[in-house]
Amino acid sequence: MYDTVIIGAGMSGLAAGIRLAHFGKRVCILERHSVIGGLNSFYRQGGRTYDVGLHAVTNFAPKGSRRGPFARLLRQLRVTWEDWALAPQLGSAIIFPGAILQFSNDFELFESEVRLRFPRQMDHFRRLVSSLHDYDQFGASGANRSARQVVGEIIDDPLLVEMLFCPILFYGGSREHDIDFDQFSILFRAIFLEGLARPLAGVQMILKMLVRRFKDLGGELRLRAAAEQIVVEGNAVRKVVLEDGSEIETRNVLSSAGWAETMQLCDDDAESPQSPPGRLSFVESISVLNTPPRELGYDKTIVFFNDSEKFHYEKPDKLTDFRSGTVCSPNNFAYTEPLSEGTIRISALANYERWAALDPDAYRQEKVRCYDRLAESAARFMPDFRRAVVETDLFTPRTIHRFTGHADGAIYGSAQKSRDGTTRLNNLFICGNDQGLVGIVGTLISGISIANRHLLK
Repeated sequence: MYDTVIIGAGMSGLAAGIRLAHFGKRVCILERHSVIGGLNSFYRQGGRTYDVGLHAVTNFAPKGSRRGPFARLLRQLRVTWEDWALAPQLGSAIIFPGAILQFSNDFELFESEVRLRFPRQMDHFRRLVSSLHDYDQFGASGANRSARQVVGEIIDDPLLVEMLFCPILFYGGSREHDIDFDQFSILFRAIFLEGLARPLAGVQMILKMLVRRFKDLGGELRLRAAAEQIVVEGNAVRKVVLEDGSEIETRNVLSSAGWAETMQLCDDDAESPQSPPGRLSFVESISVLNTPPRELGYDKTIVFFNDSEKFHYEKPDKLTDFRSGTVCSPNNFAYTEPLSEGTIRISALANYERWAALDPDAYRQEKVRCYDRLAESAARFMPDFRRAVVETDLFTPRTIHRFTGHADGAIYGSAQKSRDGTTRLNNLFICGNDQGLVGIVGTLISGISIANRHLLK
């Protein structure tokens, strides 16, 4: 009998497991795949290790900081700043036609850029920053306020509004066009007020550190162990049945598999309130270069680009929307030693149903076409890197669905969140994307907060 079974060895599940195991709880984490990480993971191909998901760790805090989400995370997991070995970004940018806003981990740079490009909006911008909710206020308002409405009432320049929403939606928007103001506040703080960083070894280092910590505390991790069914008696979970037919009895279940996906596993006939499925998914290309990107003239850490004054954050009708996207170079962080190879990663919005409908031959052909179109699209907003490419790969919404289980490959889960992590069953809880906290640090804190609130009573 376990105190808690956790479904999914992603960031939130691992963090929850560490927190529970630290207090002597008997915990088992079930992972359907042979690798950990879920949305933020890594794989080996052609002798190289590729990161997926993670562009940067948001909410960066310098060593010794005692305030903010990252400092809280270190305390809750009982790990050190050195365990993360984070290097801050060199500098990023939001690029629209005729306007560029640069930003770094020094918020004064972003303020100065807004003052330069939008001088009449400076007082409005400062008022917006002062109105942002703190992390402890997440969900406390009890109302899902439209961030578009709130920001539009403060800032009256449409272009500046679109430029602010571009990185925030790309890095955490689970519904089309808009986001709750609570989540807008969290992402604004995470990206602009605190900033971006990355460990030298990428997401692999973070995941290995979390697993090591979990196992050192006595936690059990089972790979290739997919939950097939959650057995319900009355108003509570009694056990979890795996795909191989084995059964695990538990006092509680905590799932990071998604709210709708988790409730579908329950074997009772009761109907749960329906949460609208997420519609937003992505493609991402990975280009390995024969030289560092800075040698080609690209010195930005991340570029968020859009080719018109209006940012269309929506499910595209076609396979992929090449009008906007993100460009990230893992090389352009302030490492103490350089990476062994240059890398460029380009992401764009995509349509899961259209990618899923392709037969194997068409799927392979469209991946090649998509890679070429992504590179062509990004080259409008950065130095053309294509002559330096020595190896490529590309993942699609089908890849996201396969490795996360999220319906329709929705990268940020359902558009509706369960902020308190509860379900209709007394001992079944939700963490991760569908709880509402986003980003690497936010996802980890999601697992910790649900464990603290419901499982460590």
